[in-house]
Amino acid sequence: MSALVLVLNCGSSSIKFALFDSATVPRVRVPFWSGEVVEITGPKPRLLAPPDEPLDLVLAGERPYHAALAALLERLERRTVEHHLLAVAHRVVHGGTKYFDPVLVNAHVLADLRSYIPLAPLHQPFALDAIELLFTARPGLAQVACFDTGFHRTMPDVEKMLPLPYSAWQRGLRRYGFHGLSYEFMSVVLPEHYPARARGRTLVAHLGSGASLCAMRDLESLATTMGFSVLDGVMMGTRSGALDPGALLYLMEQDHLSPAAASALLYHESGLLGVSGVSSDPRALLAAGDNNPRINAALALYVRRIVREVGALVAVLGGLDLLVFTAGIGEHNPEIRRRVCAELGFLGVALDAAANTANAAVISSAASGPTVVVEPTNEEWIAARAVPALCALSGSARAAGTDRDTHA
Repeated sequence: MSALVLVLNCGSSSIKFALFDSATVPRVRVPFWSGEVVEITGPKPRLLAPPDEPLDLVLAGERPYHAALAALLERLERRTVEHHLLAVAHRVVHGGTKYFDPVLVNAHVLADLRSYIPLAPLHQPFALDAIELLFTARPGLAQVACFDTGFHRTMPDVEKMLPLPYSAWQRGLRRYGFHGLSYEFMSVVLPEHYPARARGRTLVAHLGSGASLCAMRDLESLATTMGFSVLDGVMMGTRSGALDPGALLYLMEQDHLSPAAASALLYHESGLLGVSGVSSDPRALLAAGDNNPRINAALALYVRRIVREVGALVAVLGGLDLLVFTAGIGEHNPEIRRRVCAELGFLGVALDAAANTANAAVISSAASGPTVVVEPTNEEWIAARAVPALCALSGSARAAGTDRDTHA
């Protein structure tokens, strides 16, 4: 009977999951089984877990999110009846200034992580709710928190500090950076594929519904576009990205926006959706054609904001050796990649049009200065690979009768 590691990535309306064999996860990056519960708060919640047929769910009660997780666990039990569930690893957005490495969660750690909810109010609660629910449903099951902020601990203080009174820094207001599990995977896979370039001046563009860029040198984070919150940096599907705070103050004053209304505006009503008025998905906007000036403006602004951030990070790096596109848009949208790279000719970037259209691994031409690549991310494996060692450490501590502190 093999022991499995379940990885959960809990969002506001979906729960992504992946199962890995704990014995092989250090070297096998493909999950044993994976899927997603979607539209948890929508009219047609369902479980998508190929090769199984989609399963429509009835999420009764006042807490549909808990019902969705319970339905997922029931399906997992039936699918993995011949296996043992060793632990659950959770993607947790924020570790604050205390947690960087993956950590075994107990009541003390969970309380700490709840104190960081104000730092990520629209993301942090969902993973923590799942952890708490599993504490009740499976009290003996080990749970591990893996932090999206942890990879950016290597950034120098000059990149972390905000130009606010110093008391803000002392209170923990700083640029944390996010998408760390994705960037950590890049730090593992890029030197395998591009050993001559990956340890140099590398820029990774994680472009999905949420998006950020990370400048890496010697495979460590040197600077990133997301800051104190996941609103900073490039324009996203429904999020504004970097914004003059004076513009927000103006809107709050003139339109009498409450903090909750301002939050909804910046997180859910801006970005590609807000500018275009049509969709948050570049694929839908590109398919709509060139006849809608708002769509054209949204796509042009989206590309321009990426290009501006690329320029800023290349200045910090002192040049560019390797440009990496990853995540949903980065991996699968050749036209967005083409438009971005077309404005990076000053860096010596030159694409191979056929390779780019085919989503090839290397999409730069022989004439390009920097190598430009498309690299699928694998956040789930990064979370899963930390579990066996932590569980072994915990088991050794219990056997020795000690109470070791397991957090960083």
